[in-house]
This record gives sequence, C-alpha cells and structure tokens, in this order.
Amino acid sequence: MVENLVRSLLEFPEVRQVVVTRNIPEALTLGNDARLSVVDNALPKGFGANHNAAYRLCSQPTFCVLNPDISFVDNPFPRLLAVMKETGAALVAPLVKAPGGGVEDSTRYFPTLVSLATKVFGGADGRRLAAGGQAIFYPDWVAGMFMLFRSLDFGHLGGFDEEFFLYYEDVDICIRAWKRGMKVAACAEVAIIHDARRDSRRNFRHLRLHLASVARYFWKHCGRLPRVA
Repeated sequence: MVENLVRSLLEFPEVRQVVVTRNIPEALTLGNDARLSVVDNALPKGFGANHNAAYRLCSQPTFCVLNPDISFVDNPFPRLLAVMKETGAALVAPLVKAPGGGVEDSTRYFPTLVSLATKVFGGADGRRLAAGGQAIFYPDWVAGMFMLFRSLDFGHLGGFDEEFFLYYEDVDICIRAWKRGMKVAACAEVAIIHDARRDSRRNFRHLRLHLASVARYFWKHCGRLPRVA
C-alpha cells in the first residue's frame, strides 16, 4: 500500500519531496530517489506527532498530509495548487471516493453534541458536499487522509495538536485555521481514492482513542466554534 502510494507520488512532477514515516517496523521496498526520505520511529507516535515531525523536514512551499491508504486516478496536484492560488486558502482538499466509486464524507460541518446525537440515532452524518455543481466550496473541515497546506500557514498554526493521538486532529486544525482568518477549501473537480479501514468500528483500542479524541474536542472547542461563511 505505502509502496504503491510512493511510486505514484514520485511520478508527479509537482512532488519534490516525500517523507515516509515508518511508525512500526515493517519491510518496505521504496527504491532509490533523492526526493525520498524515511523516518523510523523508536516508538509508535500519533497521527499529529508523525505529521508534525515530517513537516519539520519539509523544505517545500506546500505540505501534503497523506494517509497510506490513498490512491490516485489522475494527478490531483496541478488543480489543487491552482485552487490554492485562486482562493488564497491555507488548506485545500480534493473530493474523496471509496474504491466502489461512492463519495466519502470527507468534507463536513463541525461536530456538535446535537449533530453527534443525531448521527448515533441514524440522522444526518454531518457531511458537507458541493451544492449545485460547485467546483470549489468551503467546508467547515476536511478529513485528514489528504490535506494540502501552504507550508507557512501550517507552521503559523503550530501544526497538529499532538494531544489528539488519533482522530479529530483534522477537525481541530481546521477550526484553528478558520479562527485565524485562514480559508479551508475543497475542490470537487479533483478526486482521489481512499480505501478506508474504519478501525474504530471494529477495534476496541481504536474506539477508545476515538472517544478520547471526541472528549478532548468538546473540552477544547465546545461553544467556541468559528463562523464559516
């Protein structure tokens, strides 16, 4: 999975640096490319800590957060970089599709106690899709499987909050971006494929981490969400 992703990335001319974090020991055949570096963790780190560490190695004007379970239909970067320039957004994300072709819930409204309760009982799940054929729209937050940042803006935000070990760090950084007057944009003209694992639905440890992140999110932001135009 990681090997296929890296091979695809290195084929795109816009990609000038790739940092792979090996969070746990595993054998990888990644080839030899001057743009590629591998970080081996002595102990596993959380999502935010790993990406913050990768950012500290970044020497490019943009910084892309990518899950290893992403694959590409076409090169998404030319259009996303153009959208970033056109809109002045600090963060741009593509449309995310499942392997079967369905659109995933990767662009959303901020979670509230009411919205989470509604979702639990089978109501709306909080997704924010493009309306009326919008090519570019501004969701409250975008999911962390693919987030293309301006590097300077990621730095100004202080990166991800590492107290979120897994889950909700993507919501948190988008909240902080909107509060700082930065835009979060999504482009429905560009799609990537996400082969999601949904581990929190099957694994007790992941469920516990998910619930801990929900608790931290509400402690940090409840009643203090920014207004998104």
